[in-house]
Amino acid sequence: MSQWRYSQRGSYGLSRRRFVQYGLLTVGSGLVTACAANQSGNSAGNSTSEQPAASPGELTQLTFGTNWYAQAEHGGFYQAVATGIYRDHGLDVTVKMGGPQVNGTQLLMGGAVDFFMGYASDAIKAVEEGIPKITVAAIFQKDPQILMAHPETGAKSLEDLRGRPIFISAAANTTFWPFLKAKYGFEDSQKRPYNFNSGPFLADKNSVQQGYLSSEPLKIRKEGGFEPLVFLLADYGYEPYSTTIECKRELVEQNPDLVQRFVDASIKGWYSYLEGDPTPGNELIKKDNPEMTDEQIAYGIAKMKEYGIVISGEAETQGIGAMVDQRWQTFFETMAAEGIFKPETPYTQAYTLQFVNKGVAAYRS
Repeated sequence: MSQWRYSQRGSYGLSRRRFVQYGLLTVGSGLVTACAANQSGNSAGNSTSEQPAASPGELTQLTFGTNWYAQAEHGGFYQAVATGIYRDHGLDVTVKMGGPQVNGTQLLMGGAVDFFMGYASDAIKAVEEGIPKITVAAIFQKDPQILMAHPETGAKSLEDLRGRPIFISAAANTTFWPFLKAKYGFEDSQKRPYNFNSGPFLADKNSVQQGYLSSEPLKIRKEGGFEPLVFLLADYGYEPYSTTIECKRELVEQNPDLVQRFVDASIKGWYSYLEGDPTPGNELIKKDNPEMTDEQIAYGIAKMKEYGIVISGEAETQGIGAMVDQRWQTFFETMAAEGIFKPETPYTQAYTLQFVNKGVAAYRS
């Protein structure tokens, strides 16, 4: 099964008319929440922005929505549930597993989840659409987006993929494809439609396919019997933050302490997952997603560590979840130059550094 991620979805552009409709989604979203009662953690409570502050000894109920089926790439959040880290921070957290039909912005704005696993490009698009959500942490310092090629191509770098047919999803047109065109001279004539079926790629040894670092290479190894050449776009200058934590802007304004506790506990969960014994988190992952195998989980963890997906750059000194203004600015300017964002967009409204960059010691203690 292809592990399709939020960065691949095409539901970024939400019109103001649809945004107004979010006020009508609360009832429907509540039904979604009820149907998800079998997800990890305890049953979800109401939207936290409407809850009174918890009394000493009480746990504040929160729901965190993920962007896809449970997997190692979500491991730190599950670990924080399984090992009681969230509870140590006064939180009773439910992890609500996502899927291909999940619209995180609708769930967040409708009150079905309190926090959601987002993506930098979508956060900036939300600013353009007037949707009041905000990114409060970035768990992945590197977006795990890759291009894969056959060993027979002898490709050594991204430049060597120019001129070859490349299977990409429709959503790539508003994420990494404009970057490849601008920086590496890729041309639209190379594009082939990718519907998350690797058959066409396996059949054409001259072709290239998009993928996710911690998933598709293993799938190709098992289905095709060979190790594909892997090019992590983050290592070639594609620098959006990924697997972010986002919430309503009003929650940041009205209850920053709650946001801080959720961010801190999530970060500690990720340190526990990557540097300790991940078994507790993995058991919850497999409970939510019975199709997930131990082999795939182990592969995902290994690749996240090998490539510094979570711990690299600013995160090495400032802690997991770190963000800096320059990264956001560079990404915005690159994509705006290609027409993905409007140049006048106040992109800094998409995020806040208020809850991160506390230093590694603050999370490992």
